[in-house]
Amino acid sequence: MLPAHRAIELLTGCDAAIPMLHGVRGEDGAIAGLLELCGVPSAGSPVRAGALGMDKQATKLIAASLGIATANGRLVGAGTAAVTTGLTPPFVVKPASGGSSNGVFVVADLGDVADAVDRARTFGDPVLIEEYVAGREVDVAVFRDRRGALRLGAALEIGVSSGGVFGAVEKYDGSARFTVPAPIGDAEEAAVRSAAARLYEALGCAGVARFDFFVTADGPVLNEVNTAPGMTERSQVPLMYAATGLDYTGLIAELLDAVFLDAVPSPNQGEAPQRAGATA
Repeated sequence: MLPAHRAIELLTGCDAAIPMLHGVRGEDGAIAGLLELCGVPSAGSPVRAGALGMDKQATKLIAASLGIATANGRLVGAGTAAVTTGLTPPFVVKPASGGSSNGVFVVADLGDVADAVDRARTFGDPVLIEEYVAGREVDVAVFRDRRGALRLGAALEIGVSSGGVFGAVEKYDGSARFTVPAPIGDAEEAAVRSAAARLYEALGCAGVARFDFFVTADGPVLNEVNTAPGMTERSQVPLMYAATGLDYTGLIAELLDAVFLDAVPSPNQGEAPQRAGATA
């Protein structure tokens, strides 16, 4: 591991950086703040968006203000007993500020909730208890290009076994089953895409962000927001954009080009000037 002063020296020698760190101190705005303090342009979300997106309870409140459904749930603070009043099992128990599905447990029996909360707390506090949402898991990615336009990838469906979740193991061992474009109806896709675009704007995202939904008979239900999504060539985001004709290299180039946008041009203006030689 590099000492802090050496890491800062390397960062300040870059024209731009694309943050790809996950979890606490990664996608929660900390790295965005470090880059800002170092004067390094970032092809990712700013501090506020990262912090809000990482906080699942805050995300739920913002989604609700936009009329976007989320799972019914209860927030369990540090040292507070688990409360499930008004909730119907099965439940999903998870840290409110976790990443990569670490510390996520599906609980069928009410008597097992307290133990699941204790286990989730080892990954972070506070903890969310939510009703399990039965629906198809569909993701959409969004970024703002150098012209100021929002670019959405194709919707992607994740194959999840009945009663299960898209867990940490499947996310990283290559066994995840993705279908892109997602085989959903036009109205369902339109609803998911609209919700993703509105959340991107409301959170103040920049760079690329991924929005995860459950598609149900009653409409889309937001699962979570990822302001620093996985970006390997087999991760969801590159696959979504590849399905629209934008390959991995082109996606990275678009994200870096957008960093050097001085101002969003009006429809009567040409493209904003670009800075050459951007590096990550």
